[in-house]
Amino acid sequence: MFDVFYLGKKPNLFVHEQPAVDIQDAAHRCRTRYFWVVNYLSDYSGWDWLWEPVPWQAGQRHAWASQWQKDSGTYLVPREGYTDTNYHADPVIQRLPSSEHWYNCDLVSEFDYSWHPDPTEPDYVYVFGTNYHDQGGPEYRVPSAVDPKYVSQPRAQLEPSTANWQTCVNVDSFDWSWRPHPMDPPYIYVFGNQWHSATVMPTVEYHVPGATERKYMNTPCATLPKNPNRLWYDVIPDCDWDYSWVPDPGDPPYIYVFGNQWWPAEKMPTVEYRVPGATERKYVTWPRVQLTPSLEHWTVPDTLDVSDFDFSWQPDPGAPAYIYQFATQHQKTGGPVYTVPGATEVKYLSEIKSRTTRVATAIYEIDHLDEHAGKIKNTTRRVRYFDNYRDTLIRLAKSIGTEHEYVWVCSSICDYTGFDFSWHPEAWQSTMLHVFASNEQKFGDTFFMHVPTFAESAEKKALLDWYDVNYVPSISVPRRSMPVIYHKDDTHVDVVKRTDWAGPLAVFTVEHVPAELPTVSLWRQETKTIVPLSTGASAVIVPKTAQGHVRTQLYDYAYIDKTRRKPHSDRPLDIVFISNGEPNAETNWGMVSRAVDYRPNQLHRVDGINGRVAAYHAAARASTTPWFFAVFAKLAVNPEFDWYWQPDRMQEPKHYIFHARNPVNGLEYGHQAMIAYNRDLVLANSGHGLDFTLDSAHEVVPMMSGTAYYSYTPWMAWRTAFREVLKLCASTDVESQYRLKQWLDPDTNGIVEHGQWSVLGAEDAVEYYDSVNGDFEQLRKSYDWAWLASYVFVKRGLVPD
Repeated sequence: MFDVFYLGKKPNLFVHEQPAVDIQDAAHRCRTRYFWVVNYLSDYSGWDWLWEPVPWQAGQRHAWASQWQKDSGTYLVPREGYTDTNYHADPVIQRLPSSEHWYNCDLVSEFDYSWHPDPTEPDYVYVFGTNYHDQGGPEYRVPSAVDPKYVSQPRAQLEPSTANWQTCVNVDSFDWSWRPHPMDPPYIYVFGNQWHSATVMPTVEYHVPGATERKYMNTPCATLPKNPNRLWYDVIPDCDWDYSWVPDPGDPPYIYVFGNQWWPAEKMPTVEYRVPGATERKYVTWPRVQLTPSLEHWTVPDTLDVSDFDFSWQPDPGAPAYIYQFATQHQKTGGPVYTVPGATEVKYLSEIKSRTTRVATAIYEIDHLDEHAGKIKNTTRRVRYFDNYRDTLIRLAKSIGTEHEYVWVCSSICDYTGFDFSWHPEAWQSTMLHVFASNEQKFGDTFFMHVPTFAESAEKKALLDWYDVNYVPSISVPRRSMPVIYHKDDTHVDVVKRTDWAGPLAVFTVEHVPAELPTVSLWRQETKTIVPLSTGASAVIVPKTAQGHVRTQLYDYAYIDKTRRKPHSDRPLDIVFISNGEPNAETNWGMVSRAVDYRPNQLHRVDGINGRVAAYHAAARASTTPWFFAVFAKLAVNPEFDWYWQPDRMQEPKHYIFHARNPVNGLEYGHQAMIAYNRDLVLANSGHGLDFTLDSAHEVVPMMSGTAYYSYTPWMAWRTAFREVLKLCASTDVESQYRLKQWLDPDTNGIVEHGQWSVLGAEDAVEYYDSVNGDFEQLRKSYDWAWLASYVFVKRGLVPD
């Protein structure tokens, strides 16, 4: 243990404690690394004398607070000296009362003499206040101090005294400890009472010797004694009333009339004070008489907790005779009833509400197989959900029979923490089925049922909505969180088909789950909808009942709610620009770059890849999103194109082909248009078909993606037309035949430069298709640019670029 030194009186804490003149003296005589400095006015019960600072605080002096100051005068000091002090607020050392240095304490009845000054302050004469003033209490005088310092806490309670006091009227009580402020000039202080101010009814006076001027005080007030004399008359007996009241001494004689806590004096005179000789009435607004409780005329239902109900209430004496129906915390009916004799008409009052206990004491829980059944307290019985709520409730009501008249029907998918099962309906709604919302969903999962009525009538209604239903708007029960299935598939179709989950609903998502999810109604099959939560359905709510219907897409299920899709909440698709030396490549690249400025889409470029399939594969590998916008170098993108567009993840994975305008023949369809490629489908396709895109599942999106300028040179115009027309020749549908006709139209020759080579390429394609009888392997040669270059050179003498 470290050495212990004390300053002043010996505290007798340890045998080895030593006196010291100051901290420097203690440090000079210390034999340990640290030493304690203590004082005899501190309570060290439970103190840890083995405490040491952490290494980085070893050079500090450590001081502990008292209940009054940050520095109690207790220190742990390093023997080698210190540069600063570390003040500890915990633990607090309790200072003990002391009589040293205290003065002006003769008239004090209560004061906390444990107070002490902060050792770091200059020397002061500390002046304390009293229970009425900021001065006039004890003084703590530091030796040699001259300047005063006024301290707000603690304050002294002065001893009562009769000196200088005079009473003007008889009083029951007064705080005789009051004294004038020490700095006030001499006054005659005048005090009033609990009914009248000092100026209206002087009651008590304090005379400072030599004073002539009066000063009227608001506090303290004297209390007049009870005065139940012959001047008082109880109009209504058995009242709680303060008979110490007296009238204003300056008033003419009146008959003073008082009301009660319910009605003013004009409506219900309760107590009167009759000044002798008075004939005129004066109605007093304050104070009011307290009527005492009485159960006469009251009818109280057994289901009420009336411990806080005020049965002192009485109706307005001037009102017609009514049956007064009081409210409960839930409804305007169900509370106590006050019946005026002879009354037949009901009047509803909500001024005083009573708490009802439970009308329905039984709770039946519907188990939705969500692994949360059994968490509702005091459940009577558990039942299985049966496809829809109508049939489930009908079976339940018939099984209950006459066992209960009213029941709660709750659901395992809801959280009833804090739910008030004392709720009850209005009297005229007692036979209805009351439905409590689940979150924001009006068609909720919690029901208050009148069993006999529902069992008899519900089967006559084809839908539960058609029954006599009361939707309770003010109370909502939260649903428990539904399972969330995160996955990495491009669409939800296969994941929904292969996943088993607990409960009636689940969220499937490839990205994130929105903070607020809509609440899907489980009332019947038609309301159990699949709910896409964004434009591209990156997250979707799927009911368990839909799982068996899904084959190739979620749309195989009949009930889809598309109203909850939030735009721009899916991750935007990457954009991949594909070029291979086209003359207009840089111009069109600049247009794409400008189009996506300030948009969240990531932009990539694939350039100079030899071979069409290889270029597509490179573009797919460059993309960081499951789909990407493929922009070909010949396409001048539409500046108004919606780059927030999303694929539909409720379908099977597929490519999406947009429209582009052909400036030579005016056609607008998917040729040379932007394509939203599915990355996995691209990488899985080695290009065995005639058209790379059409080899996989695909869908046309009639959105204009831009204008495809392909006739910059004769060679570009001829080969583009030749390859496209071969595909059109291989198709027999009406639309393809119309497009073929437009490609072959000679009137398009002069529309744009080199347009005639587009027509020649179309004509050569038809001729070649016919010459090979549409043989697929012969048509596939068009994939090879070297073959194309040789063919056009022989056919047209055109030298490729």
